[in-house]
Amino acid sequence: MNQFLESINSFFTGGDQLPWCSPDIIAGCEKEVAEASNDASDEAKSEGIMRLSWALVHSRQPEDVQRGIAMLEASLVNTSSPLQKREKLYLLAVGYYRSGDFPKSRMLLEQALEIAPDWNQALSLKKAIEDRITKDGVIGIGITATAVGLIAGGIAAALIRKN
Repeated sequence: MNQFLESINSFFTGGDQLPWCSPDIIAGCEKEVAEASNDASDEAKSEGIMRLSWALVHSRQPEDVQRGIAMLEASLVNTSSPLQKREKLYLLAVGYYRSGDFPKSRMLLEQALEIAPDWNQALSLKKAIEDRITKDGVIGIGITATAVGLIAGGIAAALIRKN
């Protein structure tokens, strides 16, 4: 019975296994980036920005997620390493997933999986996206069927009253 209730809850909440990031961690990453911009090497700056981007796209605050997406998109252009490109594409996919843009998230994951086809983390997120798209479709069909039923019932009631 408990598993049944968990599966229902998972259906309505999305059921993904992505971690959330607290505002304290984001603040720490922002401080690290600010300190690195003063006197650190380019590599240290880049690593700090990646950590901050990770924290932002895993935030519960939509404005943080959007900021993380913007940072990642800006830095993706200058990425030459396939490993870094894969990581940024994945984090962008997480950001778009958190924002509800599932088709864009799936497209970014497919690009990441072209670089690393067996990457379990990306494959898990892709499954979560596909499950979410399916769930949204099922809910949409249910709403449409309910609306059609209500309209048909209203018409039938009107016809019965008329006679």
